[in-house]
Amino acid sequence: MSESMKIYTRTGDKGQTALIGGTRVPKYHDRIEAYGTVDELNSFVGLIRDHEEIDTESKNILIEIQDRLFTLESHLAEDNNAIVAKPMPPLHQSDIDLLEAEIDRMNEKLPPLASFILPGGHMLVSYCHVARTVCRRAERICVKLAEKVPVQETDLRYLNRLSDYFFELARYVGHNLGAAETPWKPRY
Repeated sequence: MSESMKIYTRTGDKGQTALIGGTRVPKYHDRIEAYGTVDELNSFVGLIRDHEEIDTESKNILIEIQDRLFTLESHLAEDNNAIVAKPMPPLHQSDIDLLEAEIDRMNEKLPPLASFILPGGHMLVSYCHVARTVCRRAERICVKLAEKVPVQETDLRYLNRLSDYFFELARYVGHNLGAAETPWKPRY
């Protein structure tokens, strides 16, 4: 690997990192927290995608989601005040429409939901629920970030719909695997 291709730069050794545009910020900066959480979500998506129980159509959607999450990360990492040589690719309403179409496609094959369900039933189902909860956390962090700096509305809508997608994917995978859903029975 050549010197210019090394994975380490040593520029972050003192707790600072650079946003796209060059502005240096502490590694605990709200932008870093936001895109780091989206990156964590992206890793869980890869974990789900790598399971052999995932059908080809869902794998392809998960690859598309991972690509869109990288796009979203680039938006969160971009310094709004800097002049960036090349604009970041956008998320589109069609990306959200794809998630909604997938939710509807999976939902058509599932029994109606009569109550809240407890996460679990199969390891893959549980991973889908972990992705759902990490996605919800990413959304909360991004909404909080949007109070301080501009965050694209499409990005927030995408995260909101994506958490719904992971809930439906958990049910769909569980249904395909014959895993029982455990209804939540509140105790009074």
